Amino acid sequence: QELQGGAPMTFTKITYSVSDNIATIALNDPATMNAAGIDTATELALAFEMAADEARATILTGNGRGFCSGANLSGGGVTNAPVQGKPDAGKALDQWYNPLIMAMREHPHPIITAVNGAAAGVGCSIALMGDLIVASENAYFLQAFRRIGLVPDGGSTYLLPRNIGKARAMEMALLGDKIPAAKALDWGLINRVVAHDDLMPTAIELASEMANGPTVSLSMIRSLIWDGGEREFNEQLHLERVAQRTAGRTKDFGEGVKAFLEKRPAKFTGQ
Repeated sequence: QELQGGAPMTFTKITYSVSDNIATIALNDPATMNAAGIDTATELALAFEMAADEARATILTGNGRGFCSGANLSGGGVTNAPVQGKPDAGKALDQWYNPLIMAMREHPHPIITAVNGAAAGVGCSIALMGDLIVASENAYFLQAFRRIGLVPDGGSTYLLPRNIGKARAMEMALLGDKIPAAKALDWGLINRVVAHDDLMPTAIELASEMANGPTVSLSMIRSLIWDGGEREFNEQLHLERVAQRTAGRTKDFGEGVKAFLEKRPAKFTGQ
């Protein structure tokens, strides 16, 4: 693990590795079920920045029983952010959590979130930022904010109604009940549910498919779909046209067409 310039980087709340063009980031504070304090959010944002340069697909998961139990309320979380004057539980969002969410949103290649256990509070938001979301049968999703007198954050009020509709978004946020992985799949909140032991093999299989794919094309696909719901139809048609021009000028497009005509698998290089 290195920063720009070759300086060593030591993570304390996460682990980071790259293999076969796949970056794997794991929250690594099992004692708190990977609660996301300010230190964790900072390390995650840096890890995504590193992965952007070092890989062609990224997996985010958690070590231990939980994926992420939410902000760390006992140390370094939203409520303990330094403030002057009246308390401001939103200040930490501006400074640490929202930049992490935007780093995931603007990531240049696909993100697979492998949800191994509880995804609660902002941990639920982070899990839902995956382009593909795979959950262990042990996982659940929880909008816990109402139980401590706060509101959903980390983009949840944007993601939930768009992903599962207003009625189910209201149910998750207002009632604050656990949504087991099977129900999350039924609702369309996630992509797949697998046996716990199959979680990382499945995530790696999906990531490998992305890492060996046409990088420019995949990057533009994720961007078009993320933004598509916010644009007028005519504008989206135009942006598809512009993206198609860019994709059509890549070496991977030429290889894809050649492989199709030769009836063989394409060998994409990411160029």
